[in-house]
Amino acid sequence: MLKIDQSLKFSDLDEQITNLWSLSGEKILSIENNYDHEKGAPVFTSSGKYTTRGWTEWTQGFEYGSAAIQFEATQDEQFLEIARRNTVEKMAPHVTHFGVHDHGFNNVSTYGNLLRMLRNDHYSGSDWEANFYELALKLSGASQARRWTKIDDNNGFIYSFNGPHSLFVDTIRSCRALAVSHLLGHKYMDEGDKEISLVGRLVKHALSTAKYSIYYGEGRDQYDDEAGRTTHEAIFNTNDGQFRCPNSQQGYSGFSTWTRGLAWAITGFAEELEFISILSDEDLDPYGGKDSLTETFLKAAKSTADFYINNSALDGIPYWDTGAPGLTNMPEHYLNSKSDPYNEHEPVDSSAAAIAAQGLIRLGRFLDTNSDEGSNYVCAGLSIAKSLFSNPYLSEDSIHQGLILHSIYHRPNGWDYVPEGSKIPNGESSMWGDYHARELALYISKLGKNENYRFFDSAI
Repeated sequence: MLKIDQSLKFSDLDEQITNLWSLSGEKILSIENNYDHEKGAPVFTSSGKYTTRGWTEWTQGFEYGSAAIQFEATQDEQFLEIARRNTVEKMAPHVTHFGVHDHGFNNVSTYGNLLRMLRNDHYSGSDWEANFYELALKLSGASQARRWTKIDDNNGFIYSFNGPHSLFVDTIRSCRALAVSHLLGHKYMDEGDKEISLVGRLVKHALSTAKYSIYYGEGRDQYDDEAGRTTHEAIFNTNDGQFRCPNSQQGYSGFSTWTRGLAWAITGFAEELEFISILSDEDLDPYGGKDSLTETFLKAAKSTADFYINNSALDGIPYWDTGAPGLTNMPEHYLNSKSDPYNEHEPVDSSAAAIAAQGLIRLGRFLDTNSDEGSNYVCAGLSIAKSLFSNPYLSEDSIHQGLILHSIYHRPNGWDYVPEGSKIPNGESSMWGDYHARELALYISKLGKNENYRFFDSAI
């Protein structure tokens, strides 16, 4: 269980974050100068070098979004140039990619960050540049909203790349694409000139995720005995819309919790709480109203946040799946000790920690940091960040292209690199883990200066 340091303040991490940006810049330049993009987007490291492998091209936005964030944090203009040039040259296919659910990852991380910085005068650009980013973000939200499975006349979800039967818990964080598109004033038009509400699709997807992807200790199945468990994939009968079963692609099973999926849920719902808080009652009344939606999203966010805290190691780093079979061979009460990425049984997943930490802080701030509950979540996020930004998780090896070590991609498929002499994967990084560590560092730094950083700031 995470040991929360209740004394931590945002500024307490300043020294660690300064060190992180120094290392981060070297690694971004190493990838930019040495990685062969003809092979596809970099996904995760193997023996310290970024390589590509995956079902879809879902990580390229994290690569160039990292450069954008690096510029914002350091004002080193070479990173702005990397972000702008590559976004223009390489990201367009992601904007209208109808085959994936990852628009919020790829496009808000690139076009969104660049537009936000341009609007906030972090750099000089033309109206045409701003309009270009806006158009990309408008189209991206509509492209993602197009992937729709109807459950009944009032409900549905954005389906994963697995097909119309598949609801992924990950997608709640990628729904940021629909939110930005809506705030930019875009209208998604379908057959017969029918206008489809982007807010409606986002909200309905979030409600389906809260209902089917998260368990609340209410006896939905034999293993529903602790609130906050998540399933990676919820399976539906597309003929009649009925929910059939939980499933997992990257976790151990549908009845255990893949911790990166858990992290996506924490941060996704925390962000959607921030988003709906700025919307009018008129926007949300057709979907149950702001109060009802806030209650549902808050229950999902708090349940998953508490589950994460209770099922992580002492330093806040979780093992890759709470039901991974090798965990039975770990020392008794292993969650009451610091995480051990070099154990012989099951790997940790630092990328889950990088994602969850931001969500915990956002949730705490939404609840009010002056309350005990809100302060506890903020300090939980800071405690995790303090662990991530130090040994053995922060990569200080200039040869290694990754920033945050001990990330896991796809344990069931055996895609993760196992170093010689080890029985489990360790020592490697992922593009999503590195990006979210940078985003976390930027967010904490801004909060320490009484500033803020929200994904939709580019659109308001």
